[in-house]
Amino acid sequence: MTEHHLLTQRTARYYTLGTPADQITDLWIVCHGYGQLARYFIRHFALLDNGHTLIVAPEAFSRFYLDGFLGRVGATWMTKEDRLAEIEDQATYLNTLLQTQLQQLPKNVRVTIVGFSQGGATVSRWLASGAAPVHRLILWAASFPENIDFTSGKAAFANLPVAIVYGTQDEFITPDSLQKKQQLMNTLGIEPKTFTFEGGHTLHAATLMKINSEL
Repeated sequence: MTEHHLLTQRTARYYTLGTPADQITDLWIVCHGYGQLARYFIRHFALLDNGHTLIVAPEAFSRFYLDGFLGRVGATWMTKEDRLAEIEDQATYLNTLLQTQLQQLPKNVRVTIVGFSQGGATVSRWLASGAAPVHRLILWAASFPENIDFTSGKAAFANLPVAIVYGTQDEFITPDSLQKKQQLMNTLGIEPKTFTFEGGHTLHAATLMKINSEL
């Protein structure tokens, strides 16, 4: 048996808050976590919709029923199956999305990338390729992937402000995972700013606004 790959087109779905215009100063690309959908995830960022900010929430390609074969649907960025092809497809998708938005915005717009949970690993792999013009990275309740290309990654993350955010009751965040994440980032020359809040595996409005003002 021989495995093959065929390059084909996919229709990607994304949601926005705000309208591209000359007065836009900030573009946020926000990537959801495992089992979420972009149209619900983007609502957490509505407080940034001030007439000068455009928020864009891409949705992962793979969707599935969250419970059995009916009911609520979620999306996932990838699984362990055929992961290298998935990673390449994600980078192509997100690069295309970002460039499409930038073409409609002022040249000096500030680009902020947010990855929540599984979305954090997705955006980290994407940015490690060095192809995306980014000014800030926010990794929220996210694991930093261990298999990043450290050669290209060092250049991609150089001088990039990075925030690590998590709730103090997040069941997926442990002292061991935090230490491992810090070691990986040190290898890439990343010195993240850490933000915490009282809560679990979720976003937090007040902390989001604090990061926006301090990062």
